[in-house]
Amino acid sequence: MTQRVVISGLADGMGRRTALLLADRRVSIAGFDVDGAGLESLRAELAAKGVEHHLVRLDIRDRAGVRAFRDDVLEKWGYVDTVMSNVGVPFFGPFEEVDLDAALRAFEINVIGAAALFQSFLPGMRERRRGKLVAVASLVGRIPFPFESIYSSTKFAVEGMVQSLKFEVEPYGIQVALIEPAQVATGFAQKALKLPEQTSPYYARAMRFIKRDNELVRKAPTPEQAAKKIAAVVLADKPKLFNQVDTMSSLFFFLNQHLPTKVRDAILLNHMGIRDR
Repeated sequence: MTQRVVISGLADGMGRRTALLLADRRVSIAGFDVDGAGLESLRAELAAKGVEHHLVRLDIRDRAGVRAFRDDVLEKWGYVDTVMSNVGVPFFGPFEEVDLDAALRAFEINVIGAAALFQSFLPGMRERRRGKLVAVASLVGRIPFPFESIYSSTKFAVEGMVQSLKFEVEPYGIQVALIEPAQVATGFAQKALKLPEQTSPYYARAMRFIKRDNELVRKAPTPEQAAKKIAAVVLADKPKLFNQVDTMSSLFFFLNQHLPTKVRDAILLNHMGIRDR
């Protein structure tokens, strides 16, 4: 039976690479994004591969639109095997200077967006007693980094939501999984990077953090490398709950679990180049 997968935020980056990799395995792909041009080029690539696909331009905040997308997909295919929430926006800045209206938008996209997508497809999976819900979270969804308080909060929320949801849906044969990357070599973080003013008391440390983060991104896994691990989770019969795509995430999770808090925090600050001597 053909595998059918829904992916939000698949016009670029890890979402796009995962969709194309799954298409190479003859998986049917449905999804949406706000990037119309990216969707058009992806549509052409999927058509060239000869796989079924259904792509629409849609904002994850349009909950009626998400439900309409669900209806169209189920009318066309009858069922989906996996729903992967990949839509997300980054958020950087000293907490004291955060624009809370912008922060609310980040929560609406990163957290409520994932909830809306899962909630839309969950009834069909429950009735079929089969399905998989996969959420792209982050290393900072379990280990908070400085200057990422809002982004980290959204990913902590996604992690908590999925772990709680697990208990509710497992009796109906539905599995859940979290993808927890640290850095991936994409332009994701730069899309919403707003530097603090030079007069900010946080300016010097924030700039050191950004410099170090850019260094790590250059050495990070490529979207193609990340997509291979994500696709493996999507296709797994029994995926793990926590899934990392890079060695750094696995190492930090290990240290976070086993080291005293002061030691762990010192390592993190040294790693990001912002420990005050």
